[in-house]
Amino acid sequence: MLDKSLIIGSFASVGFLLGINSGQVVAQMSHEEMQPSSTEQKNQFQKVEQPLWLKAGVTAGGLGLIGLELWWFLGSKPRSQKAESKQGVQEIAITVDGGYEPNQVVVNVGQPVRLNFYRKDPSSCLEEVRFPDFRIAQELLLNQVTPIEFTPEKPGIYPFSCGMNMYRGVIEVQA
Repeated sequence: MLDKSLIIGSFASVGFLLGINSGQVVAQMSHEEMQPSSTEQKNQFQKVEQPLWLKAGVTAGGLGLIGLELWWFLGSKPRSQKAESKQGVQEIAITVDGGYEPNQVVVNVGQPVRLNFYRKDPSSCLEEVRFPDFRIAQELLLNQVTPIEFTPEKPGIYPFSCGMNMYRGVIEVQA
């Protein structure tokens, strides 16, 4: 079996020798020999005519993709869901898979809330969820439900995010 250092050394030696040899050849060429001739420069680029239908198709496809991208990032509505009240606790399941589903939760003020996060995504970004207004930072275990409980004291919109603040959601507290 060949040693890795022997193979790397061989490649380095061949590269070194080729570098030295090619450097000598370039150094021995005169300045005139290194300049391309004027006939080569004139014929280097040629105009290529494309049919009008092809130009229109490429333009329409590009505009369609730009429109789709704008809709995806700016126009898609947040998915909102109201928490269901069970035995005096407002409860909702949130799936963590490339973001939060639903990413907008509606709850009532002054009533305990339990958010059951089920993390499917193995991404390190989604390992933690943070609620800065409620001073909560909770690790989410993969393929397990992690409950987070708090009681909102006043109406408002309270954001939550992943540990890197890339994926976000909101808790809307209504009176």
